[in-house]
Amino acid sequence: MKEGKVKFFNEAKGFGFVKDTATNEEYFVHVSGLIDEVRENDEITFDVAPGRKGLNAVNVRLVNN
Repeated sequence: MKEGKVKFFNEAKGFGFVKDTATNEEYFVHVSGLIDEVRENDEITFDVAPGRKGLNAVNVRLVNN
C-alpha cells in the first residue's frame, strides 16, 4: 500500500490523479479504482496496477483521521 494525496479528481468525468507522498510520483485514477469517494487534497492509501497508459492507482481509500 502506498500513501498519497488526491491531486485532482473530476467527478463528472470519473477520473483524476493521485500523488505518492514518498516518491512524488503521479498516478492516473479511474472511478472504478475507488473504494471511497475522494476529493482534491484528500489523504489516501492506494495500490498500483498496470493500466492502458502506465500504472494506475487502484483500491483507493481515504485515510481514517
